[in-house]
Amino acid sequence: MSSTTVRTGRPFADAHVLDDLGDGRFRAGLDDVWAIGPKAFGGLLMVLMAKAGMARLATEGAPATDPLAVSVDFLRAPDLQPVELETTPLKVGRTISSIAVRLLQDGKPMLHSTITAGVLPEGEPRWETGPVLAPEPGTDAVDPAAAEGGARGLAAACEMRYPPDALAFLRGETAPPEMAGWVRPRGEEPDVLFALLAGDILPPTVFNLGGAQGWAPTVQLTALLRAKPVPGWLRVESRSHTVSGTQFDEDVTVVDAAGRTVCQARQLALAPLRP
Repeated sequence: MSSTTVRTGRPFADAHVLDDLGDGRFRAGLDDVWAIGPKAFGGLLMVLMAKAGMARLATEGAPATDPLAVSVDFLRAPDLQPVELETTPLKVGRTISSIAVRLLQDGKPMLHSTITAGVLPEGEPRWETGPVLAPEPGTDAVDPAAAEGGARGLAAACEMRYPPDALAFLRGETAPPEMAGWVRPRGEEPDVLFALLAGDILPPTVFNLGGAQGWAPTVQLTALLRAKPVPGWLRVESRSHTVSGTQFDEDVTVVDAAGRTVCQARQLALAPLRP
């Protein structure tokens, strides 16, 4: 894969291309398009693992290959180099299947995942908690790609917007550990895999508490996929319930343009150390 730049107008589609090595093994490239500094973005790594798991289940005759739940232990942070994915089916059922996926780099385990597959529900839900954000960002929304020097980091890989008051830490202020924003892929409409990625797209909530800013590595993240998103912006809201010592939690809800929840994610992460 390309090592430094967005190759086409569809950087998300470019990023989750898998080479089938046979025997349930796949290879993928990692580059600095979807990266946090020198390390691969965790949301993309989850997408690669989910895609590999779904591909393997399809060869095993699983009748339904939508990801329903993706649970990942982040053992080590991969460098921006190729990785391999090994898949092991745990159960192939008529309605629910399960598969384990390991992501390795230079033969060393980096992430371990268990993926539950089935059929995502369609139609209107019986109950839905309404989103806080409007379906689309307003004219006063903050566009990180409009900053001096142009788009950098994840803002170059996908379109992102934030409410004017969302990023207190950028103004040198403190606020509750909450974040919100809109996101969508460049050059294509969001799908289930992008909804999964969106569950980890916002800046760490602890940034708003003040102190050090930097890499906040995820320890464990479990995402539930709830529906296939309709075209348009995804609305993402995250908040921490407890920040204690070096650890914090985040609960994230991703809602599509129609107001339907498409992903719910909860993670345990390590807060950046104070200088």
